[in-house]
Amino acid sequence: MDSTARARLEDLGVSLGGYPRGRHNAITDVPGVLVGHATVHTERLNTGVTAIVPEVIGAGRRWIPAGLAVGNGYGKLIGATQLQELGAIETPILLTSTLSAYRVADALLGHMLSEPGYETVTTLNPVVGETNDGFLSDIRSRPVGAPEVEASLAAASAGPVAEGSVGAGSGTVALGFKGGIGTSSRTVTVGDGAYTVGAIVQSNFSGTLSIAGVPMPSSELVPGPTAQTVGNSCMIVVATDAPLDARQLARCARRAVFAMRGVGADFAQGSGDYAIAFSVGHSTPPDDAVLSPLFQATMDAVEEALVNSILTATTQSHADGHVAHAIPLDTVRERLAATGVVGVMDSNG
Repeated sequence: MDSTARARLEDLGVSLGGYPRGRHNAITDVPGVLVGHATVHTERLNTGVTAIVPEVIGAGRRWIPAGLAVGNGYGKLIGATQLQELGAIETPILLTSTLSAYRVADALLGHMLSEPGYETVTTLNPVVGETNDGFLSDIRSRPVGAPEVEASLAAASAGPVAEGSVGAGSGTVALGFKGGIGTSSRTVTVGDGAYTVGAIVQSNFSGTLSIAGVPMPSSELVPGPTAQTVGNSCMIVVATDAPLDARQLARCARRAVFAMRGVGADFAQGSGDYAIAFSVGHSTPPDDAVLSPLFQATMDAVEEALVNSILTATTQSHADGHVAHAIPLDTVRERLAATGVVGVMDSNG
């Protein structure tokens, strides 16, 4: 592999946890879940929208079960209270920049109301999450709106997912490095059924990075001053085809937030750390007694998605001189090799 090329955790020979990755190691491994990005990169803007689209939502099925976990509530998660109260989502989930979240929510609402079968709808709950990309983007200009929303939804597709400095991750910073969008998936047996759980993240939080238990301090790995996280937040979306109900999905969402600690998150005072978990399954929910493998698979997928969001990100800068450096992959490889963390890593690290 070219040493200058970006890589994912699996490319480095590290297997996180005891469950196999899905075909694309992405949230799109869950049947009927699509992802699309709209990306804005200029001298003064690094921002965008990422759309997570459950295909099943539409005129024929207005909602699917979902659960919410709030790790720290310093954020602007639009639609959170109804999601929590009713245990359902009625729209795709969009991720974007903090001060553009309200424009994105309005555009998502307009998009849904224009869909066939929604002509008489008088109430709808758009779900839009955000993190703050103000270190690398002119966030006060609120540059993201309807064109980017429509572009992200139009681009939504199955298969491999673009990661790193794309979409809602274009201008984010994580653990002193350039952060961004990351994804991963696991296949797991729950009761008598085999299912997939996938995660996608928008990383923008502080702490000291750890990969497979190996410390990777940004102060030691990047030249010059390390990037400063603004807003200090993380959005996590988990999807599964296991037929969980809203209460069980909220339990999965809580495990998703727990996974942030595995990569070194410090859960600082001003963080907005949220996880939304939804199911596209149809059959009877399983008994809680068989959910432990799914919980572990969720944490593994989220942790790997967080790592991937950093490994795949490219260096980005702003006209005012701010720079967020991509993590140097050669150094990461050297540190993993020096500590023997290659090949299979068990769930306990």
